[in-house]
Amino acid sequence: MTDKIKSLEQFIGTKFKDEVLLHTAMTHPSITYEEPDKYLESNQRLEFLGDALIGLVAAHEIYINLPDVTEGELTELRSAVVRREALARVAKDMNLGEYLKLGQGEEKGGGKLRASNLAAGLEALVGAILIDQGMTIAWDITVRLLEKELKKGFDEGIVKDPKSILQELTQRIHKGLPEYQVIKESGPEHERNFSIQVIVDKQAMGSGTGNRKIDAERAAAREAIMKIVEMT
Repeated sequence: MTDKIKSLEQFIGTKFKDEVLLHTAMTHPSITYEEPDKYLESNQRLEFLGDALIGLVAAHEIYINLPDVTEGELTELRSAVVRREALARVAKDMNLGEYLKLGQGEEKGGGKLRASNLAAGLEALVGAILIDQGMTIAWDITVRLLEKELKKGFDEGIVKDPKSILQELTQRIHKGLPEYQVIKESGPEHERNFSIQVIVDKQAMGSGTGNRKIDAERAAAREAIMKIVEMT
């Protein structure tokens, strides 16, 4: 793992003062459950910290580069850049999955390519850089890592969340506000799976699954949009 860590340091362009932080950032919760004596701490706390910095960096870059957009549009663009799918793309481009330390079950299940693991790993990496290198270096590295997704946001503009689109659609056809209901929760604590349905005018119009409620809700909203469009 040491050689891999060195290659990761080369990619991000900095050498850690405390290499333990970098190892911790790559430690998925699943391996701490399977090998608690060897892996004492997962990357979840660093993920929390990195998530906050990534959100701030994205907000700042969007704000200074798009001086004419409204507050609502700024919020939509920031959400597009920091959402799990976007961060997973960044992590995949840097081959971050190969550095993640996973439990056997998680690894056999394709965990190195799982979007939730990749996004969490990236957030934890940014959190580790912040603690080890300080704000200035962490900020510069985060801007560089997000460059492709930020440019995509600048070039393509706002891509509305399917939940927002569905709400606008149901209000336009006088069907009230969509309601989201959890049908089922399954999976271990570190990798929950949610099944959710969306109700429009007292009818189930779509369902979706995801490792986060928001992802399952978005999937359900996409299905509902397609059904409503076909009906109208």
